[in-house]
Amino acid sequence: MSSIEADFDRLALLDDEGWTANNHYHRFLLKKNWVLALPGPLCGKLKPSVLDDSRPMKSFHFSARLTLRSLIRVVVWQSGLLAAGTLACLLSLSVAAQQTDPATPVVVQPGAPGQPTRTLPSSTRATLPPHSTADAQFMQGMIMHHAQAVEMTALIGSHTENKDVRSLGARISRSQSEEIEFMKRWLAARGEPISPQMSPMPEMPGMDMSSHQMLMPGMLTAKQMDALKKAKGKAFDHLFLTGMIQHHNGALIMVKELFDTSGAGQDAELFNFATDVDSGQRAEIRIMHTMLGEKP
Repeated sequence: MSSIEADFDRLALLDDEGWTANNHYHRFLLKKNWVLALPGPLCGKLKPSVLDDSRPMKSFHFSARLTLRSLIRVVVWQSGLLAAGTLACLLSLSVAAQQTDPATPVVVQPGAPGQPTRTLPSSTRATLPPHSTADAQFMQGMIMHHAQAVEMTALIGSHTENKDVRSLGARISRSQSEEIEFMKRWLAARGEPISPQMSPMPEMPGMDMSSHQMLMPGMLTAKQMDALKKAKGKAFDHLFLTGMIQHHNGALIMVKELFDTSGAGQDAELFNFATDVDSGQRAEIRIMHTMLGEKP
């Protein structure tokens, strides 16, 4: 390979466009005696015959094509930058317009099937659906019911070392304490008292009115609670599990009575809560039967 061909090859590798990165094309140019725009060091290595003005020259065609390609790339890049800047400006103006001139909220009331929707005044406020007396009585009674379950679980730490009983008790205490707070909020939002009236739910089956303390279905009597407080170890475990199964079954009775009452349980929040109580306590009853070695 001649020194000129070698210089052309090095030039093809150094140029960012590669001058088409085809060395054979460069050699073809040399054979045709075409002159390319070369750096200073390369010009000194050309033979006189190559630079002879008397011979045909098509010197800068290839270089001009590369220059035109580079120019097109710059124009396209600048056009893209200008378009991006214009879009960003328009978006910022739109956001600013929304912030300085917030739209008035629109309240839409869906129509009945086949009926159009209605646009209501912006001052319209949502109202809670009506609830029945049985709804409030259910919540008041369940607060009392849950409170005894939490009281029972509070005895576990000092009465047993059974890890399974401890784990179950922590679960019951946490879930029912949270549900008590929910029921209190539900009653307060509807202007209902937290505590039940003197004779709530008089037809509720299983209610014990033999003492001054009113007991909801399934709640342990004072005698049962005293026995639980005195027990330790395995005796406590047995009394706790059998007593909590009784307690949970009472909650299932309360839920059933709620849904059997005409017009009760229609409130969405109450419905969801009552169905969660039913499914959750049924699952815990199965767990406690297993812990006792019994078939659920």
